[in-house]
Amino acid sequence: MKISKLISISILLLTANSFAQFGLQKDLVKIETYQSFDKVYPATEFKLAVQAEVAESWHINSDKPYDEYLIPTSLMISENPNFKLTKVAYPKPQDFKFSFSESPLSVWEGKVYFGALIKVDSSAVPGNYVLVVELEYQACNDMSCQAPTAVTDTINIEIADKTSPVNSINEDIFKNVDISFTETSNTEKVESDSISSALESQGLLIGLLLVFLGGLALNLTPCVYPLIPITVGYFGGQSEGSTTKLFFMGILFILGLAVTYSAIGVITSLTGAIFGALLQNPIVILIIVGIMLALSLSMFGVYEFKLPDSLVNKAGGAKAGLFGAFFMGLTMGIVAAPCIGPFVLGLVTYVATKQDPFFGFLLFFVLAVGLGTPYLFLAIFSGKIKNLPRAGEWMDAVKHIFGFILIGMALYFLLPLLPKEISGYVLPVFMIGTAIFLLFFEKLANTVKGFKIFKIVFSILILAMGVYTLIPSDTNSVEWKPFTEDALTEISGRGVIMDFYADWCIPCKELDALTFSDPDVIALSKEFETYKADLTKSLSPEVESLRERFKIVGVPTILILNSKGEEVERITGFVNAKEFYKTISVVK
Repeated sequence: MKISKLISISILLLTANSFAQFGLQKDLVKIETYQSFDKVYPATEFKLAVQAEVAESWHINSDKPYDEYLIPTSLMISENPNFKLTKVAYPKPQDFKFSFSESPLSVWEGKVYFGALIKVDSSAVPGNYVLVVELEYQACNDMSCQAPTAVTDTINIEIADKTSPVNSINEDIFKNVDISFTETSNTEKVESDSISSALESQGLLIGLLLVFLGGLALNLTPCVYPLIPITVGYFGGQSEGSTTKLFFMGILFILGLAVTYSAIGVITSLTGAIFGALLQNPIVILIIVGIMLALSLSMFGVYEFKLPDSLVNKAGGAKAGLFGAFFMGLTMGIVAAPCIGPFVLGLVTYVATKQDPFFGFLLFFVLAVGLGTPYLFLAIFSGKIKNLPRAGEWMDAVKHIFGFILIGMALYFLLPLLPKEISGYVLPVFMIGTAIFLLFFEKLANTVKGFKIFKIVFSILILAMGVYTLIPSDTNSVEWKPFTEDALTEISGRGVIMDFYADWCIPCKELDALTFSDPDVIALSKEFETYKADLTKSLSPEVESLRERFKIVGVPTILILNSKGEEVERITGFVNAKEFYKTISVVK
């Protein structure tokens, strides 16, 4: 160590002792503490925001000062059996050059905000409790430093039973806190501060507009891909429909989608089940498969969806297909449900904290309307195929193609129920069989040259995809190990990547195919312990235990832990290989 630095240390220590003797270090820092909820439940977590005001012309060291002789600032709470401090978020420090130091120091001055994540003990008894918050610091000015000291503040915390509603408070204060960790709400879900604060601050109408736009954005997620061929298949196969009728069918499809989606969202947010977990229920899967097959049979002319004649007369002669459109929308709400992402995750949590079923239904209804709006135009466009010039026999052939698409979707949803030994062959074999049928046995409209060319090209593409899928793949991937209860006790100082997935989760398959197969991701993953946790059977006790332990709201969810076993990143939804590599590359 340089002689000048040794001299600086000696001067600082002597000055600090002098100040301590004369009691000149009082009231240089004042703190005031705020909580994120008006009350809390046992076995949950909440945030504290600590506002610290440093006296003018003074500063305090950051939590990571550059020089080892400087005392870091530390936020803590007094020992309390009901509360445990799990994480602290310190504000971003500033670098200042002072006369007693050769290089800039990392400090705070003026008014700064600290964040803390507090866990409530599961055995805590409802009642009012006093929590003591303590900030240890060392104050300095441009000439000298005082001896390390501490300042305390007390805050009253109400622990309530789960029959009492909980409300977010002090949003304006928490906007100033640089909180880089997540907090579980009082229904044990991850909170998105940006979503809740936006909805709280913008008012109901603006908030609903934001939710609608969020629904539109969901169309960019992989989960909605199945809706496209299903919508084209159904509306494209409708017969004798005017633009007006197609418009109303599209509206009914959106309403059906919205009703189911909002109901699932509210139930999920109030019960804590995994968003979209209905798709792991065999009964629900079989119902969806049955509906897809029923719709496909209508494409082959076996029957036609229509309202009962008595209702048709009361409705003023409403044409066939309206009932089918609404019914299909109800089903497609379940298909769209697994589209969990940061926005939906925040919305689920926000509804949970409000614990208002009507308000939750309204938000998710608007979200689903945003999700379904593009399909209104898709319905009109798809349905107008039959009005192309020279409509005739080829129109029935188009309906047959749509029917095969619907059967393919039915098989896709059936895959989780099939034995793993054959599930990988079902769709490829079906695609090959469909292509062969269209090429050699489907004779309709072969006299229409343009349609015949389209059918041949379409069939060859389907045939090629089916054959390619059956070819054994040598694609490399991250070397995953099944997650077990004691997995994290064996990490041996390495970082951890945990992938929570489900067989019915489309973005999970996208991650496997596009992200976890990337050579750079594979190479870097070798520096981590990598685990896959199967949440397909989300109603089982084992999966429920995993979900509660790691606060999993939806799949896919990827947890990144550092070498100390601390969560440093949580990814929900699909992320491409480049973004994922960038995320894990900074984990120590």
